[in-house]
Amino acid sequence: MSEREKIKTTKEQIVDYWIGHEDECGLSVDFAEAHERCWRCGCKRGLARCHIIPDSLGGRDTPSNFVLLYSRCHLDNPNVADPEVMWDWLRAYAVPFYDTFWNIHGMKEYERIYGVSFRQEMKARNITKKNQDEINEILNETIRKAAYHLGEPHLNIQESFPLEEPYIKIATLAGIYRMAIKEYDLRHGLETEKKIRPCINMSEFL
Repeated sequence: MSEREKIKTTKEQIVDYWIGHEDECGLSVDFAEAHERCWRCGCKRGLARCHIIPDSLGGRDTPSNFVLLYSRCHLDNPNVADPEVMWDWLRAYAVPFYDTFWNIHGMKEYERIYGVSFRQEMKARNITKKNQDEINEILNETIRKAAYHLGEPHLNIQESFPLEEPYIKIATLAGIYRMAIKEYDLRHGLETEKKIRPCINMSEFL
């Protein structure tokens, strides 16, 4: 099997092309920063030139056939012959603020596992922005009890909590939130309610 040819299209050419051909509204990135931020998660990371139509399906080495993605997002992107699907995917995952994507999905994972959102957990305990210092402290302590791996999403909880650590999985993020809630309840003599539910309802597919 012959080696794939090295991509000749530059990142600058890709950004310049899409500035004139795609509306940035509804994306996770402003085109002014599209050369340094992932077009899916909006995080400032090393970016890969990602084929819209894969090379194996005849995708060409031209600016119109690339977007710029962080390596983790590159692994998740659709590999199909319809270029519209890539843009559908990017817009479906768009977030309104930079550096919130992985935090938001950690919260979504929490809700999938426990059947209640982390914000609902906060509300049930009367934790608001005005009195969230304690939960912030607990989260900062809890992060030290989590492991992370090279190449996994960056933990940045600036949207809600001032935590910053290197790379961490979405499921680990959900676990951090859970441990923080349990610790908060322990400190306040509360019982942490547990409502585990299957993420997949098989009746929907039968």
